[in-house]
Amino acid sequence: MYIATLLTDPTKPSLGVPLVDSLRNAWGGGEGVWLSPDEAAEFSLPEMPDNRWDVWADLQQMGVDLVVQRAEGRRKKMLLADMDSTMIQQECIDELADEAGVGDRVKDITARAMNGELGFEGALTERVGLLQGLDEAVIAKVLAERITLMPGGLELVGTMRANGGYAALVSGGFTAFTAKVGAELGFDENHANTLLVEGGKLTGDVQRPILGRQAKVDALERITTRLGLSESEVIAVGDGANDLGMLGRAGTGVALHAKPSVAEQCDIRINHGDLTALLYLQGYARSEFAGV
Repeated sequence: MYIATLLTDPTKPSLGVPLVDSLRNAWGGGEGVWLSPDEAAEFSLPEMPDNRWDVWADLQQMGVDLVVQRAEGRRKKMLLADMDSTMIQQECIDELADEAGVGDRVKDITARAMNGELGFEGALTERVGLLQGLDEAVIAKVLAERITLMPGGLELVGTMRANGGYAALVSGGFTAFTAKVGAELGFDENHANTLLVEGGKLTGDVQRPILGRQAKVDALERITTRLGLSESEVIAVGDGANDLGMLGRAGTGVALHAKPSVAEQCDIRINHGDLTALLYLQGYARSEFAGV
């Protein structure tokens, strides 16, 4: 048995009953269930539709995300999340670079790395090198003035934890940011790279080993083993090429507003919804959301 979920941007919900019913009838689906009026609905299916991606492409033009997945085991026991451009709306290193006066150069490298055009570790050390000499106090300034949470994050983490789930934040960014963001969102643990500081200034390097794509997979293995969970019980979310490993290994891997080259390698793509989409995919109704 499969479940088809349709959802839209919560700030401008536009999912109509006729659209849901027409697709449900075309695919021979079960009764429609509204998880949130005008925003998210689901229905059961006896099998995976042959034209799923054609329909997905059509719905994308209408501002609607479509996910079809197996019904069994879709409610997960652990969330494994990227931070930059996933749980927050920015790339921390780009914001630091703006303060250091090298914003455009660093943003170009970041974009290419997240799109898979550059190796993550090399791109990270090159960008951090451009921050050499930046006052450590700038980190607190960026956190206070430039970093904003991705919509739906509080609900996602809060609801999963309220239902017995575990939440881990695993970033190729920096511990100075994951510590604050993780605490604010309610994550159980966080992992990232550590910026090296001497005399109150950034040295232009990070502590080794560098946490990149493989480290996120390692974290998935390590945390699930420690908790006695299987990888199939994990929902992972990210947007960049360095997230593909964990997205592929988790039971449900969600490409959230991802780079095109990343999204095309993922079976579940959310381009219009926010982080609450990960709750709808698990069958939670908005009335069940916690965390706010």
